[in-house]
Amino acid sequence: MAASNKPAAEHAVDVELVRGLLADQHPDLAALPLREFASGWDNLIYRLGDALCVRLPRRQLGADLVVHEQTWLPRLAPSLPLPVPAPLRTGEPGRRYPWRWSICPWLPGEPAATSAPRDPFASADRLGAFSAALHRPAPTDAPRNAFRGGPLQSRNAALDRRVEQLGAAIDAAAVRALWARCLALPHWSKAPVWLHGDLHPANLLVHEGVLSAVIDLGDISAGDPATDLAIAWMLFEPSARQRFRSAAGDVDDATWGRAQGWALQLALAFMADSADEPVLRRIGEATLDTALGDDGAA
Repeated sequence: MAASNKPAAEHAVDVELVRGLLADQHPDLAALPLREFASGWDNLIYRLGDALCVRLPRRQLGADLVVHEQTWLPRLAPSLPLPVPAPLRTGEPGRRYPWRWSICPWLPGEPAATSAPRDPFASADRLGAFSAALHRPAPTDAPRNAFRGGPLQSRNAALDRRVEQLGAAIDAAAVRALWARCLALPHWSKAPVWLHGDLHPANLLVHEGVLSAVIDLGDISAGDPATDLAIAWMLFEPSARQRFRSAAGDVDDATWGRAQGWALQLALAFMADSADEPVLRRIGEATLDTALGDDGAA
């Protein structure tokens, strides 16, 4: 398997730069302790004191997503039953840093990818309720995502490329058989609904054994809720998976089947593009096994 690394950063960021941006634009926060905490595909996170974090894009794509968070999360967060890191303050380009950035609340917990919740059924209920609350019709000016929320057919080329890339590491025949079954399902024909857009176990927090928050909503957009419902195959065993489906609202069979297709697509993406992200690679491998092992969802 020839896995790729995550995309390279397009602008250098360090503690000195972040401290300078704070001093220039939010001087009341500039003296708080500051340290780099995490680096994802699109953004960097710096811990700021005990209660805040700074979220800065590391490439242009991430810069566009931060603007979506700044625009929409403060409006959506009050209606969601789990906390999300809606920006409390915003920052502008400065000190040769070219993009907008955010100051967000620090949400305690560990990723569900590395710290599984104690009670999977309670977690299925909590995450299902979050999905039901989020997946409501989006306004016409809601952002769209070229990679998430559209018809599964739009991901054909990406799936073919990753099957070829992963080679003998996967059962290509089984992958293609499941994909074909999911492609045959009816498309989403209702109004586009709000999506998290990147709902996977590394973007869920578990605090003291309880599913406690949903993070990294940069891909928030409008489309087919099946994209988000793929989390069912990424986080839950079969019985809790059905509990999640029930809690997520009126999820018809076609939407549930497309969600399994999205789980397959995301599993291959995580396996193919996370050579330097072992946690995401493990999510991909486990999700692939789960999706292929479920012959009744689609």
